[in-house]
Amino acid sequence: MKAISATTEARAAVAYGHSTNLVGIPTGLVASVAFNAHPLPLHIHGVRETNRALFAMLDDATCADEAVLAFQIYMRTVFELDLPGERDAVGRKRYRASYLRLLRGWGFDANGREGAVLKGWAESRFGLHPTFHKRVLGRYPSEAWMQYVEEKMNARFHNNCIHAQLDLLYEYAQHVFRRWLYPGRRHLTLYRGVNDFAEHQVVAWVPRVDGRPHRAREAIARQNNLVSFTTRRDIADQFGDTILEVEVPLCKVVYCNDLMPGPVLGGEGEMLVLGGDYRVRMATL
Repeated sequence: MKAISATTEARAAVAYGHSTNLVGIPTGLVASVAFNAHPLPLHIHGVRETNRALFAMLDDATCADEAVLAFQIYMRTVFELDLPGERDAVGRKRYRASYLRLLRGWGFDANGREGAVLKGWAESRFGLHPTFHKRVLGRYPSEAWMQYVEEKMNARFHNNCIHAQLDLLYEYAQHVFRRWLYPGRRHLTLYRGVNDFAEHQVVAWVPRVDGRPHRAREAIARQNNLVSFTTRRDIADQFGDTILEVEVPLCKVVYCNDLMPGPVLGGEGEMLVLGGDYRVRMATL
């Protein structure tokens, strides 16, 4: 792959994201093409320290299935996920928030309320602000932003320590990826089919060797702060006329169906990935 010119990198290196996050690496760096090429481990502050029992069980696991079972038992016990929802003062059943319900909601509609909550979590933990929710999130404030903020703060989903559940899901995923699913790997080649670039803003076209724009082949595209890709190109073909191919750092993968028994996300080979600026190869069907 050709090197990106300093000019191209400069055009891409605009201010992006929040000034603070919970991973201890500047958001602008986490979101950058340079980080994707040379990723660093990401850990959400305090998660491992306050959940030592879970990570001791994961360390003791002798196979991926044992790790999955340990995680499920821990989550059900700590967050009482198997208990029915409580009832309020007038007898209405209260919704008990669960990371599984959010993931299933994302699989059904990434721009639904569950999708907004997941994007809000990525925003608060990694500093990556969303670029799309139902429509492009441009200038703030705007009607589009207000709708997103209202949905991500929906009280129905913000009980039972939902952000803490998602923090544990991310750290668990990273543990299983490194030890069992992708040992020794730093990147995964993933694909996404698109029909337009509303959710995938082109920041800069990567110039060809002779200096002419390489508009049909490679670009730096800004992905939403949380976005789905697939491991299978033939699946991506079904969702758009243009196929994006990206090298995603393993530390930016939040979830895939291999982490849980039975499909949780709807798409085959689907992976939930943290966004930012990615170098993408484009192929038109």
